[in-house]
Amino acid sequence: MPVVAEPGPVLTDDGGRVDPGAVVGVVGESTPGERRVAATPDTVAQLVRLGYRVRVEAGAGTGADFSDAAYAAAGASVASLTEAWSGDLVLKINPPDLQELDLLAAGATLVSLLSPALRPDLVEALAARPVTALAMDAVPRISRAQSLDVLSSMANIAGYRAVIEASHAFGHFFTGQITAAGKVPPAKVLVVGAGVAGLAAIGTAGSLGAVVRATDPRPEVAEQVRSLGGTYLAVAEEQDEVSSTGYAREMGDDYQARERRLYAEQCADVDIVITTALIPGRPAPRLVTADMVAAMRPGSVIVDMAAANGGNVEGTVTGESVTTPHGVTIIGYTDLAGRLPAQASQLFGTNLLNLVKLMTPERDGRLVVDWDDVVLRSMTVVRHHDGVTETTWPPPPVKVSATPAPPAPTATTQSAPDRAPSRLRRPMAVAGAIALFALAALSPPPLLGHLTVFALAVVVGYYVIGHVHHALHTPLMSVTNAISGIIVVGAVLQIGHGDVVVTVLATAAVLLASINVFGGFAVTTRMLSMFSRSGGGSA
Repeated sequence: MPVVAEPGPVLTDDGGRVDPGAVVGVVGESTPGERRVAATPDTVAQLVRLGYRVRVEAGAGTGADFSDAAYAAAGASVASLTEAWSGDLVLKINPPDLQELDLLAAGATLVSLLSPALRPDLVEALAARPVTALAMDAVPRISRAQSLDVLSSMANIAGYRAVIEASHAFGHFFTGQITAAGKVPPAKVLVVGAGVAGLAAIGTAGSLGAVVRATDPRPEVAEQVRSLGGTYLAVAEEQDEVSSTGYAREMGDDYQARERRLYAEQCADVDIVITTALIPGRPAPRLVTADMVAAMRPGSVIVDMAAANGGNVEGTVTGESVTTPHGVTIIGYTDLAGRLPAQASQLFGTNLLNLVKLMTPERDGRLVVDWDDVVLRSMTVVRHHDGVTETTWPPPPVKVSATPAPPAPTATTQSAPDRAPSRLRRPMAVAGAIALFALAALSPPPLLGHLTVFALAVVVGYYVIGHVHHALHTPLMSVTNAISGIIVVGAVLQIGHGDVVVTVLATAAVLLASINVFGGFAVTTRMLSMFSRSGGGSA
């Protein structure tokens, strides 16, 4: 057994000495194939600065390429399994088994993924022990708790990895190419669900050159899908399905019938399907049937990211990749985030660190579980207090922030222009047209020519600029600012005018228009360098 070298007393900023803080135990993962660890050397160093003494189980970070020496250099003690589990606060990733629960010290606090809604047996086992347990997968979806949200952190990584796994199994280019040997069409990808994992998959597949489509029962995510280059496929009218919680909810029979028709059409057309649909606290909904899978072309790939909760796809085998008799590969891996262990450990460890900061208000190494804090209350599954352990799951509901549905126009909510009778709008338009024609008729010939050019420029500019992608508006407008060069030329011609006022105004026009011209090109150059390999940006 390794010898634990306990840290000495904690030093304060003014050099004083205080009593050593509570012990934080970072334990290894017993789940087969799990390579993540609940704390990295970076987060351990910050735990030490909070006043805690940290014990890391020997070899806990090996799977993520974090050595015991790195933890020791960060201020932790490398300890045995028993010593790490005996800490006042134990940090872990996956739910513990019964043998591991027996290693917890009386009065200890355990923090890990617990799936309390799906694991009542684990909740019962925790309640039978004098411990407090907090579930990292029960973080409420409110703004203040975003820094603790490990589900979003891991979903982001899993969405990225799902595309990587799909591309490996697909065996073809994602991007379209035209070569001397022939044309290669781009891959078509359907992403079911546009949450954190779905958006990560959309962005990754799009960056590889695929044609990406996405569905989600929440129409408010359509703009996010489009911003990543995907096409949003609506199943229902927006006013019918707007989410009031930020999560997708189980839909009615009519919606599900339309949804099945859409999936059947898309599965027959796309090359890759990535499903991410989950309902909190319930088994995953079955969205893709065996008939839909059979309609896909041989060589197609499905990645079922909901495999751990039963799967969205009929035929998914949890934790495995299988191929149907007609050549469709169905990937049901449950460790997608763990396949990038170093990055996943860093993000998970940072989420845990933010939780520990919340529970250490004085930054003195003393753990405080504030029962009045809505975040901690929502996460607490069992609580040991005054010698009694009580089950606190499920927690009381928490009001969450979500994008509200836009209110329907009513007589009381319409603006003043909208309340104007429609019968008045046509006469106003006619009067404006008459005034414009009168101005043209009474104008001298030089002014009439300028008005004609101006009107044509407005029409051409509207159709040209209106069809340019929004991502190009800034460089486009910064280039068109070079039109200010015309002002520069005209002003230069007026500088020599005998009138002092005209000369001063012309000089100011030259100065200001020159700044606009050179500034526009400077902005354009800087933006274009972001898309250049030699410019230091991403290609």
